[in-house]
Amino acid sequence: MPVDLSDVPADLREPVAAALAAVGVEEGHLAVEIVDPGRIRELNREHRGKDEPTDVLSFPIDELGPAAGPRELGDVAICPELCLDMTLTETVVHGVLHLCGHDHEADEGEMLALQAEILTALGQDRAAG
Repeated sequence: MPVDLSDVPADLREPVAAALAAVGVEEGHLAVEIVDPGRIRELNREHRGKDEPTDVLSFPIDELGPAAGPRELGDVAICPELCLDMTLTETVVHGVLHLCGHDHEADEGEMLALQAEILTALGQDRAAG
């Protein structure tokens, strides 16, 4: 079963698919929701204990690896009003990489390097920070 992007806004499906392909995810479902600052603050408070808005949150569901039945990768919530230092494309790639287990706060630059490679392949050469 291929990756199901039916719950991803049409203009974000290409970067989501590129990020998934870059990490070797070939099946499953994920959703991307565009939210306002109030909603992302609420999600950040509920799930991370941080009572402040942020640009993107990822909520993984199924761990990567063998799964019985269709895999539910999880959800990515993006607040465009708070994407001050990244484009929407950069933000969705960033969120999908987090969804797939990458963490730029714990690695040695691998996630952001992969993010930059994906953006270059999509024709967006600006390095993410």
